[in-house]
Amino acid sequence: MKANKEIAAYTLDALKKAGADHAQCIVSSGKVDEFNVDGGEFSLLRTLFNSSITMKALKDGKKGVISANKLDKESIDNAVKQCISAAESSVSDEAESIAPKIKNDNFVSGALSPDRDKFFDRLQEYVADVKNDYPKIILEQLVSKYVHSEIIFMNTNRAEFTYTYGNYDLSSMFSAHEGEKSSSFNGYYAKFDSLDKKLIDIGMQRTLFAESEQQIDTKPCAGKFVGKVIITPACLADILLISFGNFISDSTIIDGTSPWKSMLGKQVASDKLSVYTKPLDEQVVCGERFTGEGFMSENMEIIKDGVLKSFMLSNYGSRKTGFPRALNSSRNLFVQPGDTSLNDLVKSVDRGILLNRFSGGHPSTNGDFSGVAKNSFFIENGQITNALSETMISGNLVDMFKNITGISCETISDGVTVLPYILVDGITISGR
Repeated sequence: MKANKEIAAYTLDALKKAGADHAQCIVSSGKVDEFNVDGGEFSLLRTLFNSSITMKALKDGKKGVISANKLDKESIDNAVKQCISAAESSVSDEAESIAPKIKNDNFVSGALSPDRDKFFDRLQEYVADVKNDYPKIILEQLVSKYVHSEIIFMNTNRAEFTYTYGNYDLSSMFSAHEGEKSSSFNGYYAKFDSLDKKLIDIGMQRTLFAESEQQIDTKPCAGKFVGKVIITPACLADILLISFGNFISDSTIIDGTSPWKSMLGKQVASDKLSVYTKPLDEQVVCGERFTGEGFMSENMEIIKDGVLKSFMLSNYGSRKTGFPRALNSSRNLFVQPGDTSLNDLVKSVDRGILLNRFSGGHPSTNGDFSGVAKNSFFIENGQITNALSETMISGNLVDMFKNITGISCETISDGVTVLPYILVDGITISGR
């Protein structure tokens, strides 16, 4: 059993013979070429081969799910036994199902073979560019990879998808240093499928490097006040995903704890805000083509002009609650840009923060949050002033969406998301 399709077909047959009424499996195999840089110096080059299988069986309405990272017959046979055993010991749930066959398809995306020499040259150039253009920055760690994957989804309803893709990525952790002084750590992640431009020019890395050099010397915010916060693209994706996890995901919609549980089709945010997930957009590198449940992925509106258009529900969550299933399960967030420049957003802030990173616990069920503003700057009288230390921000996510007062016309694309800067009012800012 060498081909992923043969492995998937064997697995489904074995699950049926073992007693499954319905079954599905996802088989993945791939190769990774990885370069590591530590402390600004190349430290590792390696090639990794990976493979995995995830299988799901339904028996008498009960579900079993097992994953394994070996694709030989013995490993699969053992995983099948565990999967059936897990199903037999679980609780029956009529919302459990597998996807129907609607339209099978094969997908191909990205750079299907690496240019290793050019890739290494670009990484050497990247390290040199950081040293030359931002001499105070130290790349504490850089991991950059070329990833090639082949994935197949099959189920006993004869639904079948394959996806072959290849892309590069980089993940960095860095800080600025001057003598014994240093900035807080920061990091960045980006995906790309072309080596035609400098890696340092991808996304907002230059901005973050330059700002880190300014963050060597910091001051705490004085006092406590309610002000405005400009959330940068570097921070926005995390805030949106945390919010959507709290408000429109399976767990909170099923258990009824979401503040937005009855807000589908109603205003939940400023009419300035429109948010989408777009795995099929050309700016997304090797985006999702089908979900883990076996549905073909489509782009989706989440919020349009402030109105909640979709929950982010799985097929199970949809069947459990009666609300529509999400059209994808991606994290490829797009926020529609506004008509105001970042410069003008800053000018509109009397007293507030430019927020690059938020460090805090998970928000409460009602959306209350509190944490530390990291890698951030104070804004006063329409001017970005000093880098901040020891500054807390707190508020409520439900209110935050309603209190969006501006969105920049500039956007940043990192191969995963396309996001602007967002100005929010009504945030409590606390310093010393």
